[in-house]
Amino acid sequence: MQLWNKLSKEELVEKLKERGTKFVTVSFYQYASIPNTQVFRDHLFQMWNNLGVVGRTYVASEGINAQIGVPADKFEQFKKELYQISFLNNIRLNIAVDEAEAEFPFLKLKIKIRHKILADGLNDETFDVTNKGKHLKATEFNDLIDDPNTILIDMRNHYETEVGHFKGAITPDVDNFRESLPIIEDEILAGNEDKNIVMYCTGGIRCEKASAWYKHRGFKNVHQLEGGIIKYANDCSDKGIENKFIGKNFVFDERRGERITEDIISVCHQCGEAADTHVNCLNDACHLLFIQCDSCKEKMQGCCCSECQEVYNLPEEEQRALRKGKDNSNKIFKKGRSEKLKFKGNNKKPIRIPEAIKLEK
Repeated sequence: MQLWNKLSKEELVEKLKERGTKFVTVSFYQYASIPNTQVFRDHLFQMWNNLGVVGRTYVASEGINAQIGVPADKFEQFKKELYQISFLNNIRLNIAVDEAEAEFPFLKLKIKIRHKILADGLNDETFDVTNKGKHLKATEFNDLIDDPNTILIDMRNHYETEVGHFKGAITPDVDNFRESLPIIEDEILAGNEDKNIVMYCTGGIRCEKASAWYKHRGFKNVHQLEGGIIKYANDCSDKGIENKFIGKNFVFDERRGERITEDIISVCHQCGEAADTHVNCLNDACHLLFIQCDSCKEKMQGCCCSECQEVYNLPEEEQRALRKGKDNSNKIFKKGRSEKLKFKGNNKKPIRIPEAIKLEK
């Protein structure tokens, strides 16, 4: 039986349109010991492929991390089958806040085996990732971040925090999670051992590992937002809780973001006007992730620069010839730090630490 997908993007889109399926965008993670990752991966693929699930999932010996789209009419069956897996029984499923910004959240099912479900750069065999910090529900989170003895830290990357974050949060200008761990410890936490440390991320997976790591490093009052921004936004809406998040929540599917509030706190990387829509450059040799307003999108035909626009307008055969044999991976994943973007800093900015914390250090 084939345990992967071979269709092109165009074929996948056409296939999904023919089905007319409505999807529920779901994310979840669980740190757990998985002895045989290949067997587990293949079991998941068969089970989810039969249901028409699409999306991206990573499996490792330390657990599972999934961002998927489940056909709405198969959602209850999906939950029933998922909960039959012992370590995933009654696992919290984060449901997307806003489904309206993409026709399909994902185009195909991809389940990959990784060394870790979240790359952290850590090589400490004594570290127990399950010894995590205290989970905070939305109301508890709001109360604690109002406490002047609290440090609120955004555990996400620079391109995520740029379009949305919690009021008063420290937003390290980092490219990835493994880079953030030592920077946060050295530049924010050192000297603040008596503070309440509160962290948040998109769905909770980064905070879960970070909270366990900082506890391992000797910090006592470590907390994380349960279910991340996704669950928080849903709880605030459902229960009438004050929402302290502003802007958009960046998500890792075709939507690129879900709006939490109407605030636009970022600018178009090409003209500097208010904008918070992330796109990938339409030049297939680039795919740079950046923020583009509607006006620049029309003017630049969805490209990040005039050079890419010229390539984009060439016949497909010529584009393929230009791409042949070239490795553009570093360029593709610069995620907004390209020198081509006039209104985005190419160099990292220093961490902004609130004055009250500076004075006490």
